[in-house]
This record gives sequence, C-alpha cells and structure tokens, in this order.
Amino acid sequence: MQDEPVNFTMVLFGANGDLAARKLFPSLYQLARWGHLSGSYRIIGVGRKTLSHEEFRSQVREKILSFSPGSIDDEEHFASFCGRFFHVQVDLDKIGDYYRLQKEIMHVSGEPGLCSHLLFYLSTPPALAPVIVRHLRESGLGGKNMECSGWRKIVVEKPYGINLHSAKELNSEIGSVFREEQIFRIDHYLGKETVQNILVFRFSNGIFEPLWNRNHIARVEITIAENFGIRDRGAFYDQTGLLRDIIQNHGLQLLASVAMEPPVDLSAEAVRDEKGKVLRSIRRVTPRSVETSVLLGQYEGYRSERNVAADSRTETFAAVNFFVDNWRWKGVPFLIRAGKNLAETVTEIVITFACPPQNFFGPPESCSYIANQVILRIQPEETIALRFGAKRPGESVITDPVYMRFDYRDSFQEPGMTPYHRLLLDALDGNQTNFIRQDSVEYSWAIVDAIRDAVDGKMPEIYSVGSWGPPQANELTG
Repeated sequence: MQDEPVNFTMVLFGANGDLAARKLFPSLYQLARWGHLSGSYRIIGVGRKTLSHEEFRSQVREKILSFSPGSIDDEEHFASFCGRFFHVQVDLDKIGDYYRLQKEIMHVSGEPGLCSHLLFYLSTPPALAPVIVRHLRESGLGGKNMECSGWRKIVVEKPYGINLHSAKELNSEIGSVFREEQIFRIDHYLGKETVQNILVFRFSNGIFEPLWNRNHIARVEITIAENFGIRDRGAFYDQTGLLRDIIQNHGLQLLASVAMEPPVDLSAEAVRDEKGKVLRSIRRVTPRSVETSVLLGQYEGYRSERNVAADSRTETFAAVNFFVDNWRWKGVPFLIRAGKNLAETVTEIVITFACPPQNFFGPPESCSYIANQVILRIQPEETIALRFGAKRPGESVITDPVYMRFDYRDSFQEPGMTPYHRLLLDALDGNQTNFIRQDSVEYSWAIVDAIRDAVDGKMPEIYSVGSWGPPQANELTG
C-alpha cells in the first residue's frame, strides 16, 4: 500500500456491465471494508444509460447485495461506500460527452486532490479501447497531459486485440496516450494465490529448483477445463475461439510462470523480463509440425448454440504441445489442454519428473504409473501435491503412487484475496508485477497466430459433452 493516504478517482467505463456487477463492485467494497482504500476516493461509473447519481448508487448496492451478500456487516459503512459512486452518461463515440466527464472529475466533488490521481478502468469490449483512449487524449484526460498533477493509470481487460496486427495497433493507440508504466493489462489468473505462489514454490525451496530443468523433468501439462459451454456468449465466442480466448493469455502466462528463469529481483520489470524471454523462446508451430503438435476440437451441439453459425469451424477445445527452445528446457514438451463442456472444471499444472535410470520394483513400463509429479491445483481448490512411489503393505514388493498434499484453506487462517481484490489493489499501488507487458502480449499473439495459420481453417474434431475432449488429444501427451 501507499505510505501516505492518497485521494484518487476511479473512472469505470462499462459500469453497467456484467464484469462490474459480479467482480468490480464487490471487490472494491471489500477493499474499502478491509481499510485498503486509504484517503478519500470516488468511483465514477461511465455508461450509455442515463442514470442519476442516486439511481447508480442503488444499482451498485443491489449488485453487491446480489453477488456478495455475506460481505456486508456494517450498514453505515456500506451506505458511506455507496455514496462515493457517481454516474456520467457517455456515448463513447462522442467527444463532447468526454468533456462532460472531465467536468465531473474536476469540479463535482468538494474534496481536495481527487482529480490529481486517476485510474481509468476499461471494463468494455476490446474494440472500444482505441476509441476511449483517443477521446481521453482529445478531451485532456489522457495520461501524459492533464490539468491536475498526479498519477494516471489505465486498466485494460483482455483480449488485447484479436491477432498480432491488431494487438500492435491497440498497443500503439494506448501508448500514444499513456506510457507503458501507466498501462495495466489485466489477466485475472495472475491474481490467483496459487499462480502467485509458483515463484515462491520454485525459488524459495532448495529441493525443487535444482531439478527444475530438462535433465530431470520429462514433461509439463497445463489443463484449463470448464464443465460448461459458451452460455450466452455465442456471438463473441464464434468470432474468437478457444485459442484466442484461453491459450493466448491464461495458458501461455501459466507456462511462462513455470518455465521462467530466476529474476534478478522481485521488481515488476525483472519478473516480466523473464516471462518475456520464455515466450520469445517458444518454438512456432508450422504446417509441417501442426499434425503432431496441435489438436482442435468442438463439442457436440456447439453449432446449435444461439448466435453460432450452422457451419462453424470455431474450436471449443485445444491441445497444443509447446517447446521452449532455451538451455533449461530444450526438448521438454509443455502441453496446454483447454476446453469447454469437459468432464469437470479444473485448472492445474502437472510437472512430471523423469523415471530413474533403473526400475527395481517392476517392469520398465510401470514407471509411468508411479512417476514423480508436482501438481499445482489452481481451481476449484488451491493445493500443491507431491506424488511419489511407496511400497504397498505386505510380503510382495509392490509400488503404488501416494501423495503429500498442501491445501491453502487448511494451512492458513487468512481467507486471502480474490484475483480482482489483488489486481485492483496492485493497480492503485502501481505494482505491475501481475500485469502483462506489451512485449509479452505481442509474443503470445505471434505464437497463436502461427498455430491458426498452420491449422488453416481445418474442421475441429467433434467431442462429447462431459468428456475430456477428442480421444486423439491423448496422443499429444507422450
């Protein structure tokens, strides 16, 4: 947190949307309740609806009561929090509306200093980001020039473009108004406790880091599975697909966290430097390698979903074997498997260690049955498990896999922060460690664009709802 209380204004574009209702309003209230929002603050909601301040405050109150009812234990404090919300109706395409927003920021509140520190949060479709930042600049609200002195920051939700070309254009557009140190590209996975613990697990434990390389690790598998379909997102999803929606951001960011080198220190730039090096080192999929490294799938019934084309070739499942061509990882496959309507909702990273040079306790092929593994479970529960072989009781020497397991809920009394608690607080504090830098965005898009070019519109394999995807995906795990 800041050493001294700081007055600030958060300007929330898309304040009438689902993300604001489900995640941002409850998270802001919790941060205020825990005392993390020091100084005076206000939140200006920006949306197309015409709402008075009181109507907007009632809406905020209703959403928090709906999505986080158990968090309200002090009605007076809750009422004070809701009173810090204001609403400005803005047509995002009209520059005149941004001047009205500027007037609201500058003159409505009598509390000093609230125009000095501004956090713009773009909870809007990505296509609107260039329009918003352009008008922020034209109206004098931009990050590089401002009537009031103080910091300016902007939080941008994924996806950051739809391919490398559009990502570069978006980065250029935002970069013309805000400097890189003012831009916070949010990926909520990076705010999860278990993801943040990967660095601690690796670099603070001498028993793991010496083995964390191609000499001892046989493969790494990252699974991001959901047991539900696209729900009401047909129009968006049919234009996006699983590669763009999950692999480009969540999947590759998890891979980078597992594979990165130790940073020179824990500063944001040092950590993000190492992640960027990993993404830059990933071997590109080519038309020659695509058959053995990529499998795309589509769940049965997807084409019957609302707003989905009857002949859609959009993938709802992807399994991709990546290779990091650097000294530490050369030759080790990193399989990312992700999909919709799979058997269960789970996100985990499984690091499988190489078999010992000689197996005394069974035939050579039995090693895979008792292979040593580190299993980092990110959701639904947050756990770390170590799998190893142990002798089954009895006269015969029979080896079975057993587990040692650490669970956050059992080991710590503190409830911990949700991803949006953590990332909102980090953005206010100016800590970019858990946000994605421009170069990593572009490296990731280059990787995914190469996959899409290599696949070249091929029809995905159909798989059953409630399965683990097309059976052929198992062939990529070897």
